Amino acid sequence: MPRSQTRPIAFALLTPTLLSLTLFAMSPHDLLIAGDWLQFRGPSGLGTTTEPGIPTRWDDENNIAWKILLPGAGGSSPIIKSDRIFVTCHSGYGVPGDSAGEIDQLKRHLVCLDRRTGEILWTTETPAAQPEQARIREGHGYASSTPAIDGDRVYTFYGRSGVFAFDLHGEQRWQADVGSGTHGWGSAASPILFQDSVIVNASVESASLVSLDKTSGKEKWRVGGIRQSWNTPILVRLPDKTTELVVAIQGKVLGFNPATGEQLWSCATDIGSYMVPSLVAHDGIVYCIGGRTNGSLAVRAGGRGDVTETHRQWTGRKGSNVSSPIYHDRHLYWANDNLGIVYCAEASTGQVLYEERIERAEQIYAAPVLADGKLYYVSRRGQTFVVAAKPEFELVAKNEFGRGAGVFNASPAVVDGAMFLRSDNFLFCIKGK
Repeated sequence: MPRSQTRPIAFALLTPTLLSLTLFAMSPHDLLIAGDWLQFRGPSGLGTTTEPGIPTRWDDENNIAWKILLPGAGGSSPIIKSDRIFVTCHSGYGVPGDSAGEIDQLKRHLVCLDRRTGEILWTTETPAAQPEQARIREGHGYASSTPAIDGDRVYTFYGRSGVFAFDLHGEQRWQADVGSGTHGWGSAASPILFQDSVIVNASVESASLVSLDKTSGKEKWRVGGIRQSWNTPILVRLPDKTTELVVAIQGKVLGFNPATGEQLWSCATDIGSYMVPSLVAHDGIVYCIGGRTNGSLAVRAGGRGDVTETHRQWTGRKGSNVSSPIYHDRHLYWANDNLGIVYCAEASTGQVLYEERIERAEQIYAAPVLADGKLYYVSRRGQTFVVAAKPEFELVAKNEFGRGAGVFNASPAVVDGAMFLRSDNFLFCIKGK
């Protein structure tokens, strides 16, 4: 039966109402408070949170607060502001398991849900700009970019259809084109916010980084040469309190002034393939993994020109082609996308301290999260491997949903003692009783 495109209903509500948390004013570079997960990979885009009490064990019957059928498919991650969840999906064409539909019926949905109950509060539909590409590999679909949110606007990136701003009631405020290119792997990089700007990696659409005014959508700057890049840029705070915008492309890591688009530095990666994993940074050091050749490196930000000889700290041969890394307590952690192996490396040297194969792990595309001293790695089949965040390998738990849960490409969001996990069919709220 084709996926219903009417308003979905909650399947279960097993725990008490989640508490709403007060929002505080903050610098965009500071860690976000508990209660907010405002962009891809949450606080500062690094996939980490200090939230305590996240369950380590669950299944279809236990520690599932609610489960919602979404009105379309997608690989974008949920974002959360106070008691609202926002996620994107697509319908009308290219929905896995649904052979119906014509490409001219393709549309994207921005969906707003109640964080406490999972009730869908509103859905805004946006028709796809045509001609759209007719096929995307591995069923990744047309809604892989995670939204970003500030005080009163939600920003979405729909590939060649452009960047959109919506208010918190779902009303469109503006749309901006960033290019019309397409690719067999689709479009996936997510927007980030800096001061009064929305910044998008439009590598697929125009081989560009593009900065747009948050209020009007007008283009502020654009830089080219961003090729073979699917990662979401990060903002790196330097010891002198300045901020750099950093992104990986084929063969290089690049640093920019986020206010003007001026390229500040470049560093060779010795990785010859396209770059999907997002970067992480700590104390001005940027850590990069990626490429089909599975490389890794660290580079100190803040340089000028080609800094390969002066600022590159180390390179390694282990990495991942899809899933992003985590920095924690002087160590890097990541999972290989195809081998079912998780790694821990010393951040100062790149020395691998462990590489352990996880039992029966399927492909891992989702970026992991770090919560309550544990790493959560989610496989495409919906297995979640909980690993202690320490340099000695310890598998704490393995969790798995039953058949029919869908394909899991999205990264989890963590708020108020709950984990929100999205498949191409459902959104789950995982919370202890």
